[in-house]
Amino acid sequence: MSLFDNFSNVRTGKTTDLSPAESFAGIMLATIAADGYLAREETQSLMSTLYRMKLFQSYPNDHVSRMIDKLAKIIQTRGADTLLNVAVQCLPEYLHETVFAVATDLILSDGEVSEEEEHILQKLCGYLSISKDQINKIIEVTIIKNKG
Repeated sequence: MSLFDNFSNVRTGKTTDLSPAESFAGIMLATIAADGYLAREETQSLMSTLYRMKLFQSYPNDHVSRMIDKLAKIIQTRGADTLLNVAVQCLPEYLHETVFAVATDLILSDGEVSEEEEHILQKLCGYLSISKDQINKIIEVTIIKNKG
């Protein structure tokens, strides 16, 4: 038994107050960490993806880097599933389709989908309010996009 078992909110830190941008980036980070680790190349790809989005255009580079570091620390201390759960709860509904599309694009960027990656996309589908038809359209277009 740990000294702080009865005070877990002190030991682990509060992570439930994420901004829409942090929530979006957190879902992306949890997605690329689906295989159990965060490769530097994946993080760099994520950063370039975020910088192309309207949601992040006003953020200075160092702010986005600090945000990614904060979210990566949540993954290291509490796991990718915890970050995914918290981030989805804090994500505004108008970003649900967008986050799923970008997550799908990140996963399909190498042309293959691992079991872990498919599992995290299925989890994300369960958390988000997106119709099955829309999910299928997003996947279809993303597969087409990543063929060439």
